[in-house]
Amino acid sequence: MTVRRLSALPGLAVLAALATLLAGCGIRATEVPTDYGPAPSRVRCSLAEPDVSTQAAPGVPVQVFLLCGSSLVAVDRTVRVPDGVDSGRRVLVAQGLLNELAAPPSAAEKEAGYTTDVRRGVTVTGPRPGDPEDTLRLDTAPEDLTSYALAQVVCTLSDSAAGEGDGSVVLAGPGDRSARRHVCTDEVRARPGSNEPPAREVTDG
Repeated sequence: MTVRRLSALPGLAVLAALATLLAGCGIRATEVPTDYGPAPSRVRCSLAEPDVSTQAAPGVPVQVFLLCGSSLVAVDRTVRVPDGVDSGRRVLVAQGLLNELAAPPSAAEKEAGYTTDVRRGVTVTGPRPGDPEDTLRLDTAPEDLTSYALAQVVCTLSDSAAGEGDGSVVLAGPGDRSARRHVCTDEVRARPGSNEPPAREVTDG
């Protein structure tokens, strides 16, 4: 009995050494075959190729932010606006962008997981007396929009000719509501449902 136990020790030592080496390399032995299935045919939030159906109309190339998963993702669009840089053109650009945000995603975008929370019919006008000259007044108060829709609107407008070119846009609602400067941040783009665009009140001058 003693001889048999002693003769088995070298084999046990080898097995222990192999187990130690495998553990050190991060390899775990398994007797069960692993099968994760076929790779997905399309990556979520990524179009297989440019969606020409959303860019066929003549106009100025722009980008709007749609929802995909829990984030905002920029997609290409076109809007028809006249030449010039005056406040009237800014309003037309903003209205065109709002219309694009409210339009249903194309078939390819839907397949990739894109959605929008902006509802049809939102309109925009320019500043009223006493407003900062870059104010865009919505017929729906920004605070009455869902957090997702507000994030889409702010990030889209601030990243366009309707914004200030600094990642912000001055918005106000109907009536005598004061204007506020809203900022599109990385946190808002990453989790629009949890992070509303930071905003502060602004006055003319």
